[in-house]
Amino acid sequence: PILWAFISSFKTYSEINSSALSLPSSINFDNYVDAFKYAPIAKYFLNSVIIVGISVLVTVTFVAMCAYIISRFQFKMKTVIVLLISASLMLPAQAISQPLFAIFNALGIFDTKLGLIIVYSAMGIPMAFFVMTSYYKTISPALEESAYIDGATFLQTFIHIILPLAKPGLVTIALLQFINTWNEFYFALMLTSGDTARTVPIALNYYMGTFANNYSALFAAVVLTVLPTIFVFIVLQRQVMESLTAGAVKG
Repeated sequence: PILWAFISSFKTYSEINSSALSLPSSINFDNYVDAFKYAPIAKYFLNSVIIVGISVLVTVTFVAMCAYIISRFQFKMKTVIVLLISASLMLPAQAISQPLFAIFNALGIFDTKLGLIIVYSAMGIPMAFFVMTSYYKTISPALEESAYIDGATFLQTFIHIILPLAKPGLVTIALLQFINTWNEFYFALMLTSGDTARTVPIALNYYMGTFANNYSALFAAVVLTVLPTIFVFIVLQRQVMESLTAGAVKG
């Protein structure tokens, strides 16, 4: 489907109607120009970049610290915290829609980028938490003990030893958060009402009527929406594979 959409983005309207599977007669970027002309794709892209970037940063920062403490130390309420985080995975989005809508209205952050950042960061924490907790357990505690013996403080050990070793895991959760947030549609639609904070997936749905008679521009807009996730995965795939294979071989 991605390849089909990519090829169709270079075809004229008549070529798409005559044969959906044929190749374009020529390569031109008029459809991409039309995609920016008929809809504020650039504005939605900027909204997505801001919202996704900050939510990824918040999620990774919070989970990097929280998961480390949970994986390394025993303390009261640890089990309760893990259970609460686990329970959040079982809640469907529809179950918290009305409370979120009411709270955001009361706080004055409805239809704002801040509102979506809060929601996306919170949504990404549970899964990222369990991924990083498992990854931290693959790092030998002996490294931390050696650092403490050499006089390193807790923060120094965490920042200079643990975080560099946990880079593949952190990159993995950042990539997962990026993809899930970039493609998220439900909350982006429910918690926005104008162009101020709407993201790319909403743009495709909202302007479907505009593109109803111009499928070429619609395909171009779809390609523009998909490309960032593909590009980010290609750039970060090595770290993701390292994370997936961590602990598979010992010795």
